[in-house]
Parts: sequence; structure tokens; C-alpha cells
Amino acid sequence: MKKLLLAGFAALALVPTTAIARPMTAVDLASMKRIGAPVASPDGRWLVYQLRETDLAANRGRIDLWLLDLRRPGAEAVRIASTPEHNEHDPKFSADGRALYFLSNQSGSDQLWRVDLPSGTPQRVSDVAGGISGYLLAPTGDRVAIWTDRGLQCSDAVCADAPDAPEGQGSARVYDETFVRHWDAWETPGTFSRIFTYPIVNGRLEGNGTPVAPGLRGHAPTRPFGGAEELAWSPDGRTLFFTLREAGREEPNSTNLEIYAAREGQPVQNLTAANQATDTMPVVSPDGRWLAYTAMARPTYEADRQVLHLRDLQTGAVRPLTQGWDRSVGSIAWAPDSRSLLVTAQDVLDVPLFRVDARTGNVTRLTESGSVGNVTPLRDGSIVYTLNSIQAPDDLWLLPRRGGAPRRLTSVNAALLAELDPISVGRFSFAGAGGDRVWGQIVKPAGAQGRLPVAFLIHGGPQGSFNNAWSYRWNPRLFSAPGYATVSVDFHGSTGYGQAFTDAIRQNWGGAPLEDLRLGVAAAGNVDPQLDVANACALGGSYGGYMVNWIAGNWPDGFKCLVSHAGIIDTRIMAYETEELWFTEWENGGVPWDPAVRATIERWNPINYVQNWRTPMLVIHGERDFRIPYSQSLAMFNALQRRNIPSRLVMYPDENHWILKPQNSIQWYREVHNWLQRYLQPGAGQTMGTGAPLGAGERGR
Repeated sequence: MKKLLLAGFAALALVPTTAIARPMTAVDLASMKRIGAPVASPDGRWLVYQLRETDLAANRGRIDLWLLDLRRPGAEAVRIASTPEHNEHDPKFSADGRALYFLSNQSGSDQLWRVDLPSGTPQRVSDVAGGISGYLLAPTGDRVAIWTDRGLQCSDAVCADAPDAPEGQGSARVYDETFVRHWDAWETPGTFSRIFTYPIVNGRLEGNGTPVAPGLRGHAPTRPFGGAEELAWSPDGRTLFFTLREAGREEPNSTNLEIYAAREGQPVQNLTAANQATDTMPVVSPDGRWLAYTAMARPTYEADRQVLHLRDLQTGAVRPLTQGWDRSVGSIAWAPDSRSLLVTAQDVLDVPLFRVDARTGNVTRLTESGSVGNVTPLRDGSIVYTLNSIQAPDDLWLLPRRGGAPRRLTSVNAALLAELDPISVGRFSFAGAGGDRVWGQIVKPAGAQGRLPVAFLIHGGPQGSFNNAWSYRWNPRLFSAPGYATVSVDFHGSTGYGQAFTDAIRQNWGGAPLEDLRLGVAAAGNVDPQLDVANACALGGSYGGYMVNWIAGNWPDGFKCLVSHAGIIDTRIMAYETEELWFTEWENGGVPWDPAVRATIERWNPINYVQNWRTPMLVIHGERDFRIPYSQSLAMFNALQRRNIPSRLVMYPDENHWILKPQNSIQWYREVHNWLQRYLQPGAGQTMGTGAPLGAGERGR
């Protein structure tokens, strides 16, 4: 184990550091530029991407577009089609590569704009009431699919035929079926994210928009996280494939996302009706022969393995391509020759890029450490992608067609990163619950002297992982900045180790995971004696918050302090009040009123062990969190106060399950690090300012 750890610590950082540096701060994290949405011109010469910069004074981000010449090594990107006070995002090249489309809020809502390259004047080309949520251009360049919220009674995107609201309606929301609310918003009955297609004439959208699936009830793309990855055009621009989950009373109990095909002049066809679990991420091969997508096998399980499937669009035959590969596909892109696919998947703390042979299903790993995203194949066979790690946030890289070392294309945060103290990042493994191999990570200031207090981070999900990845919420590098060692353990239930390991947490929330965490703390201390594991604080969000609450009652002597963000104190009431009911019903084995299920719930219910609580706890929540309603944290704080345990409640009225606003993020870290300092470094003083060194998150839980 020691060799593994030291090898990780010796790994080359992604950015240089200066001779004189300083600890990273929460302001640094909030201020870092965020790169994304790369898109290449059809000839492979130009790359356009969006870059978010933070206006701390205004407490918001601003997004601009940047253009990079890929044929000039060392070329500098230039800003394009951007205005100082507005957001320009989601760029797409026209079919001939002579123009760029993008979304901008310059007119007051997000509308589609177009600019002729290389230096034309941007022109607004849509006028959709309420704005456009997203869009996808047809490969033929003569039409576009947009999505926006509309009632089912609307026969087009203008919705002029919608009936007027009755008089004296009042302010009540009235529901006859669930969802009532989802993620961080109340549902509007009868209104969904709906797809409309428009012809493009002289670069502009023409007409009022034609609904793609007027007879279907449900959000397309799906809520709350679906986007353009859930839509795909056929090469001839006449068929649109999209993902939708049918709405209705059973929607909160269903993970049955379906892929539909809408071809002009024909009825909409459900291509995946035979599978009652999730089917999503349709991608059509460049030659038009194959539809690739991912499918899960088990209904109502949101973390089942996503297997890559191919559908022959000529015959309708479907075959699983990666059934024999025990990893879950996270994204899909076709190689230009239609002979292979480029996918990402978690694999033992990394998220590499893989190539999958379309004929045999053979998988080849293409990248090493770090987390890959935004995979963009170029016409010549080379690949552009984003890469991040615990060391640094995303930048764009290019993998040459004929192999060789990847080439960095951008260094958008290089100047800021060069100011910061370097860190050491290492990984270790140990025999966990049942003797299974369990992995963990240690992050600490490089060259730190003396013994280090430990910030022990527990990931959410629970099917998730902190990974070797950058986070703008829970950031291990920032946690370590004041002189801590940040330790995380991928306990049973984590992803990237095969589906059986992920499944092991079901009906076992407080069992094997707690054993792994106990063993992981000890293993970290053994592999690196610099870690003072007896001087540690445990911190977690979502399921990690649940585990902190479970630790409070079942390992009360393990830590000097605790931090529970959006945690669960009562799994029984959680099963009734969360919005996505399939989650608790899968994890617990059924509905909460079933006596056998209730026994499982109560076995692992933190509220049954409040009498054992004695560790100081910081409790944090967002009032717009409908995944784990904030009443769970109110109950926690009441229990802590009644038991006279040192405790503090931090409640955000304008945040959901995650803390996203820049100033709120800075405050979050200040509160958390003041708490750590109070109990792990009691002689170091008290309040840290917003710029003093003060998060690894999960998708939903």
C-alpha cells in the first residue's frame, strides 16, 4: 500500500507552481474559469468552446464563446460573438462550417443567434416566448429542434390556442397526480419540456414550431438533468431520436426512460418499449446505419450498469455491445468512420476515455489518470476532450489520430493555479468489508511538516465516487489548504469497481459502508503516518450526510467533529417525502409500509440512535432541496440542541441540494473550515475571512 501511495504522491501535477505560493481559498475556487461545450467545425480546423467567468460582486457567472485554430500549434483562442453583460453559450457550427449558432440572453431570454465566420455581426434568429432551453441542429443544416416549457394543449410553440385561466383561480397549486415537485422546482400541471422543430430559412427559424410528439406526456429532455445528450438527428435530418419518461401518477416510481423516433409524416415510434428500465443517450453513427444508446437492465434502479447497445436502423435488430465489460458507460460519441465508439466510464477513481469496437465490443483505454468529458471526435480521427483532476479544473486536450502523447490546447486557469501551494495526491487500497478490495485517496499540502489533522470526506449518491476529479462544490484540494490531510474512501456502493460492488449497499446503508469507513481511516493512518487520524472530522453531503448522522449514533467516539450537509436523520419519513420515490423503494427493498421493508428501514435509521449522539455537529441545508427536504436538517438541529451538543445550523433559502451561488459557496467553506479549525486546531484562532483557506459531490443524492 505504501508504494501505491507514494507513487500517487509523486505523480506530475497538471500545472506548474511558482517558488512563492499561498494556500488556496474559497474565493479562488469561486473565481476559477469553467470551460465546456467544445464543438468542432466540419473540416476540423476550428474549435469553439464556452468559458464561464465569475462576477463575484454580482454573485453570478458570465459565459462567453472562444474560437481556437486547431491547425496552428500554440494558437491562442480569441473571444467571438460575445457581449460583456450577457451570456453566450451552447455553440454549434452550421452544416457548411461558415456560421456559428449559439444561445444568448441578450434580448432578455435565451434565444438562438447566428454569426457568420470569421468576423460577422451576430444576429438573433429566433423569437420564442419565454426563451429556449436548448437546441440541436440537423446535420443537413435546414432545420433545428428546440425545447422549451409548454402546456400539452399548445399545438405549436407560440401556444396561441391555449385556454385562458379561469377567474378567481387563487394562488393554490392543485394536483391530481405526482410529481408535485422535482429537484428544486414545483411542477406546473400539464406543462412539460417539449421539443419543437423549425425549418431554417436564410439562417433564421421560420414558422411557429411543430411539436415532435404531441401525443406524449412527459419531459423531453428529461428532468432534472437531461440535455442535448438525450437527442440525436439522423444524417438526412428527417428523423429525430429523443428520450422521454412518461408522466403520470407512477412517474416518481419509474426509471423507465424510453427512446423514441419521430420521422416526419410518420407516427412517433417507441424503440425501447421492451425494456422497462432506463434507455437513453441516443447517438446515430455518421453513416446512418446504427443507433447507439445506453440501457439499464433493472427497473426503478437509477445506478444500474449502463450497457452500450447498438440498434440496426435498417433491420431494427438490437444487440448489447459492452455486456461483458463490467463498467457503466457515461457518455457516447461515434468515431467518424462509424467503426468504433468513444465512451467514458468510471474506473477505480478515474474517468478515462475508451474506444469500443462497433463489431466486437472490444474495449481499449485511451487516457490515463483524471476525469475525461465533452468528447469531440474530429474528422481526421483525432479527439478533443476536457480533462480535470483533483489537481486542477478542466482544460481542453487533443489526442492525436495515430497515437502519441495528448496535447494540451488550453490553460485557462494557469495563472491562478501557479499562485497556489502545490498538493500531493495519492491513492491506497485495503481489505474492506467481506475482504473486498476498497480504494481511497489522500490529498495534502506538498511538503507539509508535522502531523496533519484529517478532513474525512464521505461521498453521496450513495452510488458515487469522489474520483480523481475537480469539483466546484466539495473540493479536496481546498479542504487540504489550511494544513489538513483530506481522506476519502470508496466504500461498498461506490461506482467504478463493477456492478456487484455498487449493488452491495442496497438494504445495507449502515452496514458494509460503515465498516469500510472504519477500516479506511485506519488504513490511511497506517499507509501515511503523517496523518493524525485521532484528530479528525467526518464530513458528508446527501448520503454522506446520512452517514455522518449514522456515525454520530454508531461510532460516536470516532471523530472530534462532524459536518452533515443535506443529510437524512429519519429514513422512514424520507421514504415518504422525497420526490423520486423509486430511490428509497429500491434502496430499502420496497414501499415503507411493508413490514419487512420497514424493518430494513428501521435497522439503518439514524433517528433510532440519537440517544448516543455526543459529537459536535455543523448542519447545512438548502431550502429549495426537494430531494432531501430541509426538514431533515431542522430535526437534526433540534435533536442536537435538546441534547446540549455543540451545534450550528446554516440554512440557505436560495439553494437546492447543492450550494451553487458564488457568494454562498464562499460562505459555505468559511462555515465549514471555521468548524474544523475550532475542533481540530483549537489553538489556531477562530474566524476565517472569506479569502482564507477554507468541497467532491454527487449527481443527485
